[in-house]
Amino acid sequence: MTARRDYQRSDRVGDQMQRELADLIRLEVKDPRVGMVTLSGVEVSRDLAHAKVFFTQLGGEEKGREAEQGLNNAAGYLRRELGARMRLRTVPQLRFVYDDTPERGARISALIDSAIAEDEAHHSGESAADDADGPDQR
Repeated sequence: MTARRDYQRSDRVGDQMQRELADLIRLEVKDPRVGMVTLSGVEVSRDLAHAKVFFTQLGGEEKGREAEQGLNNAAGYLRRELGARMRLRTVPQLRFVYDDTPERGARISALIDSAIAEDEAHHSGESAADDADGPDQR
């Protein structure tokens, strides 16, 4: 029973951290490497000692990795600010992780679309060749 309550608490803390960090990053982080980032999730350890903050950013993986460096450089500052905003005995150590899921999804979707188009072109080419030969002559 206790483990269940701890898990729910870490989820609630993660949700609140995500909201607060989104505000702090938008308003306070001045690092040029950190552009318009979107926080996609926060995983807080059960003991509330560590938090992985997942984010996405337009501009590709290279821009995302630069933003990751900038955010991790600002992690101490952001942690202090979180401490002032949230009522926690200890504020988790922050680690920012670039989340490339949307880009990978777009790449996979493009590959699927390409495969479907190729398959349709192949099948329409077959039916056009069948029509040109005329009726089967067996």
